[in-house]
Amino acid sequence: MKIQAPYLLFLGDATDNLSIKMAKGVSDWRPQLCTGQFRLEGCSVTTDQPDMTIAQAKQAGAKTFVLGFANSGGTIDEKWIPYIVDALNNGFDIVSGLHDKLSDIPQIKQLAAKLNLQLIDIRHPQQKFNTGTGKLRSGKRLITVGTDCSVGKMYSSLSLEQAMKQRNFSVDFRATGQCGILIAGSGVAIDCVVADFIAGASESISPANDPEHWDVVEGQGSLSHPAFAGVSLGLLHGAQADAIVVCHAINRDSMRGISQRSLPSISDTIALNVASARVTNPQAQVVGITLNTSSVSEGEALDICHTITQELGLPCVDPMRHGVDSIIDKLCAEI
Repeated sequence: MKIQAPYLLFLGDATDNLSIKMAKGVSDWRPQLCTGQFRLEGCSVTTDQPDMTIAQAKQAGAKTFVLGFANSGGTIDEKWIPYIVDALNNGFDIVSGLHDKLSDIPQIKQLAAKLNLQLIDIRHPQQKFNTGTGKLRSGKRLITVGTDCSVGKMYSSLSLEQAMKQRNFSVDFRATGQCGILIAGSGVAIDCVVADFIAGASESISPANDPEHWDVVEGQGSLSHPAFAGVSLGLLHGAQADAIVVCHAINRDSMRGISQRSLPSISDTIALNVASARVTNPQAQVVGITLNTSSVSEGEALDICHTITQELGLPCVDPMRHGVDSIIDKLCAEI
């Protein structure tokens, strides 16, 4: 999937910050790709981009109208259709990360075809993939993995890419989820790929490259999550990672979406992921741990990270509070 920047981020009448994660993610990590945000009456959240109408954004050079919100069930509400139609009539491609497909709405599909504009349903890859081969390929790859879903794999990946660029690495962020694709401008929604082709799709995301080039592959799910381990394993095998960063959210009572199921320990997660990664890269190793410490104070976060570093002998940081320099140091020293 290739998405044209800059974007106009459509927030609708959203009132919950979590519901605009698509828009918020790209605004936080790639603000240069955004022209502004379009909010309707009643919208009480913001990406901190300037407010614009569709016509104003067109004049400012925006090329893609992004449905930057999510709702229960991932549906495209009929009330959004007039705004999508207006955006098409102003020459915008349309991007959606919802489960409903833009191309399943006749009015939108017909108008986009007439105007020769793209309808990009990020959650529905259109390209065909081969099955994975496990064949060694040139270049270097780092993947983020998790003790659970939604523990900070995307933000950790983007933090690592940013820090590596600051140190003049040749590096690219490789997106595997709808938010990441919008940020990167390309990628594959790996959880929507047919199971037999997940590893092959993962290989296609991070193809052979120059020997010193790094791809930072955005992880998905968790090998320990009963619902999503299949996606996580296929992605891990296809990534053929040299380096692994384990992500964890502290003070989480149970795995996401499953009550009364404890998260695995970080040490068990390391062992499971290293063993699985070595199926396609016998040299795979963990180089660091990232924590989401938003539930505790800064002092507590530092203490927890220090304790884990001492126990496991690996750098442990909250990337949003502490940066990831210690993990990059480990990467440079060992790989």
